[in-house]
Amino acid sequence: MRDGDVAADTYTYPILLQSCSQRLGQLIHALAIKAGIELYINLQNALIHMYSICGELVAAEKLFSSGCTLDLISWNSMISGYLRCGEVEKARSLFDSMPQRDTVSWSVLISGYAQRDRFADALALFQDMQLEGIQPDETVLVSVISACTHLSALDQGAWIHAYIRKKQMKVNVILGTTLIDMYMKFGSVPNAMEVFRAMEEKGVSTWNALILGLAMNGFVKESLATFSEMKECNIVPNEITFLAVLGACRHMGLVEEGRRHFDAMSRKHGIEPTIKHYGCMVDLLGRAGKLTEAEELIANMPVPPDVSTWGALLGACKKHGDNVMGERVGRKLVDLQPEHDGFHVLLSNIYASKGSWDNVHEIRGMMRQHGVIKTPGCSMIEVKGTIHEFLAGDKTHPQSEDIEKMLDDMAKKLKMEGYAPDTREVLLDIDEEDKETTLFRHSEKIAIAFGLLTIDAPTPIRIMKNLRICNDCHMAAKLISRAYDREIVVRDRHRFHHFKQGSCSCLDYW
Repeated sequence: MRDGDVAADTYTYPILLQSCSQRLGQLIHALAIKAGIELYINLQNALIHMYSICGELVAAEKLFSSGCTLDLISWNSMISGYLRCGEVEKARSLFDSMPQRDTVSWSVLISGYAQRDRFADALALFQDMQLEGIQPDETVLVSVISACTHLSALDQGAWIHAYIRKKQMKVNVILGTTLIDMYMKFGSVPNAMEVFRAMEEKGVSTWNALILGLAMNGFVKESLATFSEMKECNIVPNEITFLAVLGACRHMGLVEEGRRHFDAMSRKHGIEPTIKHYGCMVDLLGRAGKLTEAEELIANMPVPPDVSTWGALLGACKKHGDNVMGERVGRKLVDLQPEHDGFHVLLSNIYASKGSWDNVHEIRGMMRQHGVIKTPGCSMIEVKGTIHEFLAGDKTHPQSEDIEKMLDDMAKKLKMEGYAPDTREVLLDIDEEDKETTLFRHSEKIAIAFGLLTIDAPTPIRIMKNLRICNDCHMAAKLISRAYDREIVVRDRHRFHHFKQGSCSCLDYW
């Protein structure tokens, strides 16, 4: 264009700036100054955006501050730039000082909050947006639904879904997939299925969310049937699809079916397994008690094993009582990642289970030396739109007296159901009575007691746990569901447990 002596104008430079590096962008900026058109608003906005993407906030701020005719795009670009560079407070301050805002202004900040894991701020800003009568777009709704998922706020997430239906908004692939993911992570499988069936267009990510969600909630047969249906619909599976399928096999110990799908990845679909797929296979074999085969798979993997893969084997050693292999793998992991609390705890538990208290003290000393702190068990429950958190032995809740009375009532009913505390879970050198007391103050039991107090039947009691549910709490939850005729849904760090009438959806395999 320049060789043909055609003059560039105020539309040419913004187009060029959309896809250039910082150095080339600076050269284009210099050309615009030379041409005397640098003050045109569309060019200034393009330059602000370019400098923000390149992390040059000072240059972007200088252009923004010197602008004589700023428009909404200028403000939104600057807010987006701040968020992109992690300057969340500056973005909020600029947002608050805007003379006027459009949907994009709200969308940019809400999305920025969600991407920076400030989910409570994202929800609060969405509520402000509603009060001002601004209708959210798809980007806002996706961010807010994701925030609800992370905050365990099912009531608010369901309200947003109801809002979408009331406004008759089109549920596209991204929005629909986000809704399915949310409902599955709350254990609301029927709601997730309803969203899936109503979607006119489904992408591979939609099918992946359904396959994974069904598996997490214990519907393994349905999960694998969905995978078959996906292929019948000529949807090409990807790496994530096979992670979901292998996860389904892992949740129910379907070793042979897992092997078949793992082999089919490269043979039929041309997808080379990654370290995550190998990790799934190690976990599948380990959970099924095939520890030697799992270790051989690690040794023969074409990619170097990561700590997660070794961690899966260590967890399997703990589950099946192979203390010899567990000690060897545990020592390797503690050396590989000395700051990881979970590996120290698992190794310590292996020593404690065989009464090797000197080794337990050694591991705990190593944790102190490296400044490693064990993550405390925490359970969350939503009641009337408010999230309540409980730690093990927690007595800080305003209703702690009522909770204690309910715990006593639970203990009486559990005894009538034939419950005997599994004191093997308390790996401390203390007497049996103290172990029983410690067990009955686990965070999920406290959360269940609070749920029985505050959530009327037949609404399920839904609890989110940051760690794996222990054997004793699992048995207690099954019996409580029968004794009180209540459905209890517990999501731990690995999967969902739907307790109903004395049984669990995991069929005691987790």
